[in-house]
Amino acid sequence: MIARIDLRGRALDARALRDVLPRAEFDVEAALAAVRPICDDVRTRGAEALRDLGERFDGVRPGELRVPAEVLTSALDLLDPDVRAALEETIRRARIVHEDQRRADTTTQVAPGGTVTERWVPVDRVGLYVPGGVAVYPSSVVMNVVPAQIAGVGSVAVTSPPQRDNAGDFIGYPHQTVLAACELLGIREVYAVGGAQAIAMFAYGAREPGFDGTPNAGAVVCEPVAMVTGPGNIYVAAAKRLLKGVIGIDAEAGPTEIAVLADDSADPEHVAADLLSQAEHDTLAASVLVTDSEDLARRVEAALVRRVAATKHIERVTAALSGRQSGVVLVDDIEAAITVVNAYAAEHLEIQTRDARAVALRIRNAGAIFVGAFSPVSLGDYCAGSNHVLPTGGSAGHSSGLSVQSFLRGIHVVDYTEAALREVAGQVITLAGAEDLPGHGEAVVARFREGAGFGDSAGLNDGADS
Repeated sequence: MIARIDLRGRALDARALRDVLPRAEFDVEAALAAVRPICDDVRTRGAEALRDLGERFDGVRPGELRVPAEVLTSALDLLDPDVRAALEETIRRARIVHEDQRRADTTTQVAPGGTVTERWVPVDRVGLYVPGGVAVYPSSVVMNVVPAQIAGVGSVAVTSPPQRDNAGDFIGYPHQTVLAACELLGIREVYAVGGAQAIAMFAYGAREPGFDGTPNAGAVVCEPVAMVTGPGNIYVAAAKRLLKGVIGIDAEAGPTEIAVLADDSADPEHVAADLLSQAEHDTLAASVLVTDSEDLARRVEAALVRRVAATKHIERVTAALSGRQSGVVLVDDIEAAITVVNAYAAEHLEIQTRDARAVALRIRNAGAIFVGAFSPVSLGDYCAGSNHVLPTGGSAGHSSGLSVQSFLRGIHVVDYTEAALREVAGQVITLAGAEDLPGHGEAVVARFREGAGFGDSAGLNDGADS
């Protein structure tokens, strides 16, 4: 069911590992051709394009693209009490962790009378994407909304695909549980739009047709945003790449990944259950075990066969585990295992070894690390307090998961007195001359009387006021 890759006795340099380690095929570049006309259509036709595309891709034509307030209220009223309690605990824990990510403004005195202050300012408006394909993700509402709210974003909008299987008052709207999570978090601007068209709606905004039928010229349906966050399928990722620059993005999130670094002390049933848990997300989901124990590998493989046969989503899980993106990787020792998982840079990395905490502290590349037998990835998906919107496809080697900082911009405020500028003016003028940018130096000279002693040597004082 799951392939083996035997790296024992082999040199483990980073380049070779990139070629041999399992990875999902997720060609965002190839999807650009498909999403470009979709985004152009939304930019040109606005709300009518969004309705047409919802009918085409989601099998339902939304009547109202923005979910009415009474539908959100009804979704929360009808939410199962146990699900509500679980969501409330997830929100509480996420807020505790993300509150500690707040950044304070700092002022540094560079010289007497010269300071630089770094201000942390939230983006004005964000659009948060919540997937709605083979599974339902109210937890992704929490993971996107909580850090945005704590960062102080003034305007937060959520969008999720309309569900054709909805009934009653929820026909043409996102999944009822997603709507309930939005209401629970106080988000009242929610849209029934999915896929690449949702990213385009946030990037360009959308209007109804004008009175004369002119596309995208009537009442505003959705105002454009400054930034879009949240995971999605390959077409969502491609739209984010296409529109980056029009909007800021968090990442081009691909299929989910779990890597488990384990030695012979690990429980094979735990490992198998965790590999299966991520495989049920998507047929492209990656489940990778890295171990120096062939006996553990054999026992995990046997446990997977038994567990997969009994799981609800057997076809999806089987496809994920047997795909090229999943595998059992055998290595010589834990040192080699650490090298492998650092090269793989998993979205989720579990450490199930002796001295798991010490091993975890040696990991440099991972979206999130789960330490020991009682910190499964599914805990992080919901109630650990950590964020589950994480870098995939090896991008954990250079990128972080979603956090309060994702929604903040650092702005430097430079405040120098006349005396402080005079002290460094000669150096500014010298560097301007070295870069052949005399206007830069003249901008300093112009602030002082001729003969100040720092302009003549650079030839920048000619013609200055006396």
